[in-house]
Amino acid sequence: VKRRRRAKLWRGASLIYSAVPSGTKPRKQSMIAKIHERLENFSRFAVWICGATLMAAALMVAVDVVSRKFFGLTMSGSDEYTGYVFSATTTWAYSYCLLHRSNVRIDALYSRLPKQVTAVLDVVGCILLLYYMCYLTFYAGLAFVESYENNSVSITTLGTRQWIPQLFWFTGLLMFFLTLIFVTLYAIVALLQGNWELVARIAGVPSIAELMEEETQGQDVVLAAGDGIEGTK
Repeated sequence: VKRRRRAKLWRGASLIYSAVPSGTKPRKQSMIAKIHERLENFSRFAVWICGATLMAAALMVAVDVVSRKFFGLTMSGSDEYTGYVFSATTTWAYSYCLLHRSNVRIDALYSRLPKQVTAVLDVVGCILLLYYMCYLTFYAGLAFVESYENNSVSITTLGTRQWIPQLFWFTGLLMFFLTLIFVTLYAIVALLQGNWELVARIAGVPSIAELMEEETQGQDVVLAAGDGIEGTK
């Protein structure tokens, strides 16, 4: 009896689900899309940390300038440490720029091409960038290992061990390299499937509408027909 009841319930649920339009049926997110989302979250967190570090470095420089101007005191090593912070935080921001397609591109001709052609160009661009990053990451790793093995120090009075700032610099490049491998493979899979829109969302140049949506996120923006900028609020 219990089996019959379960069978009836299962049939009823199946009929209800089949009656739902295909556009409203829940779809499971693919594994590769989940990885892409987690990489975005991690890169966003890293950017926030790097931004706070840059603010701290800027504050240190400001204190050094003010104290030198009015009190005749100087903070030794502020310029050196800010240089290390800037180089490390810059590399950690590469992954965020890649995932959010914030890198600078010249799209005068790109925007006039068909979607199929732009999708191919996006994949080719990722492959060329990946080829360049192979060399850059490899030699950055060699520089870090050499500094660590030789116990190299800076030529300043602080004598900073060079492998310490180079560690953060190299790991930022390595993170970008791994993210670029994932994005390239993701774009290639989408290209082979003929999903031009997905390729554009992964590695393409953001459209004007996407840029406006990103800039006005969290704001109430209304564009009236024919009003242009004056129709915003």
